[in-house]
Amino acid sequence: MKTRKRQPLRWVLLALATLWMVVIVPLSAAAAPYAAMVIDARSGEVLHSRNADSRLHPASLTKMMTLYVVFEAVENGEISLDDTITISRHAASEPPSKLGLRAGQKIKLRYLIRAAAVKSANDAATALGEAIEGSEARFARRMTRTAKALGMARTTFKNAHGLTEDGHLSTARDMTTLGRHLFYDFPEYYNLFSRVETDAGVRSVSNTNRRLLSAYKGADGIKTGYTRAAGFNLVASAERGNERIIATVFGGRSSHSRNAEVAELLDLGFSRAPRRVAVNKPARPPYYGKIGGSDDAPDGTPGGTSKTVRLAAAAAVKKSLRPSARPIPDTPDTATLVAEADVAATPTLPTVVQDDIQQALAQAIELKPETPEVAPQEDTVVAAATPVTDIELPDPVLVSVKPAARPKDLVLAALPETAPEPQVVTRVSTSGGRNWGINVGRYPSEYKARKVLLKTALSEVGTLDDALRKVVERRGGYDANFMGLTRETADLACRRLQAKQVTCFMVDPGS
Repeated sequence: MKTRKRQPLRWVLLALATLWMVVIVPLSAAAAPYAAMVIDARSGEVLHSRNADSRLHPASLTKMMTLYVVFEAVENGEISLDDTITISRHAASEPPSKLGLRAGQKIKLRYLIRAAAVKSANDAATALGEAIEGSEARFARRMTRTAKALGMARTTFKNAHGLTEDGHLSTARDMTTLGRHLFYDFPEYYNLFSRVETDAGVRSVSNTNRRLLSAYKGADGIKTGYTRAAGFNLVASAERGNERIIATVFGGRSSHSRNAEVAELLDLGFSRAPRRVAVNKPARPPYYGKIGGSDDAPDGTPGGTSKTVRLAAAAAVKKSLRPSARPIPDTPDTATLVAEADVAATPTLPTVVQDDIQQALAQAIELKPETPEVAPQEDTVVAAATPVTDIELPDPVLVSVKPAARPKDLVLAALPETAPEPQVVTRVSTSGGRNWGINVGRYPSEYKARKVLLKTALSEVGTLDDALRKVVERRGGYDANFMGLTRETADLACRRLQAKQVTCFMVDPGS
């Protein structure tokens, strides 16, 4: 009888052991791919990158683009922060993390924004997309369209929340670019990402990034993300004095290790960024709004490519900052020169764009340097949308809008007669004081030594990122060395590694 009673327990234990070996162990062993990027937010200069262009799963970093499109829609009057949104069955059914919205529930747009930015709520993100475009699929296509306009060339969105889906991919470089645009394009909303807690209408929610916000000096955003396929992702921004650094990590092993890695990358950024640099804000993309059209356009874009191009061209003309052309006397010379320009030779351009180019040429002809009545005016910039950037004008056409009283302002760029020979740097130089190194142990095999070097480099990015990893065979094994360091850097690296309980000693130039 006792044997019969114990039999079910044995089967349960066997089933649990099988589940552990077949499912849980492989999943934990399969780490998500790693990628990282660090930039100086003021200039956009890249300070560090690793696998930055690998297309990976962005997870909830996706909501940065969801919010960017929503901010853009509010700014252009498509929707208001106080508009009441009715939650759909589809939005309410999204898996966690979520705000807990119910189908048919009504809530203001501002609360959905807070929930998506702070709580990273999937139901709120989907509801935002449906409120802007009517369906999440159309909204995802708008997200992708906006990403391309921002220069995020390797990003494609399939949903508004970031849960894993085929084709829903981005890169560390693209997400860093998006983080910079959020800061500069919508400064009035950026404070959302630094709120440790906020009112989301139905309840108060806490920030998923609150640990880094409270632990790292100057941190004020931006967004976390996690799925099993993506690992632990984070785009973080921090400011110290007049310096601002943005760091991105894909594929963290845990929230704790990811935060530690991001902190190291931010430290690296602040150490490499110059104290003073001119702020070069990224250019705002043209606003297209709703493209419209059917959901199943041949190219995957609502309304098809031709409609998108027409609206893009129209948007570029309407938003041009060039002043209106002055009245043009109908003289033979002017008419002849305009005809020679032959703008009509580009039949693929919309008529409104052709007319606008003709006016620009005529205006350039009228604004000759010897014309005394031309009043000084500020420089103007014409921002053209992507679809109409490849306009070629026949030679010769010389356009100048500078007043005659200030000829010195007109600067013509030209290539030098003799171009200097290119210089290619392939490795870290060991001259100029960079002839020191550090040793992190002797190991029984070359493979083991190289493995330790790689692991150490990842754990100490701040000082060893530019070092040369070198394995030296000795009688007792293989030495794992980092070379190409200054004496100060080698000393700092050793002290930091020893603080992490890693064996380390300096290697002087004579060794």
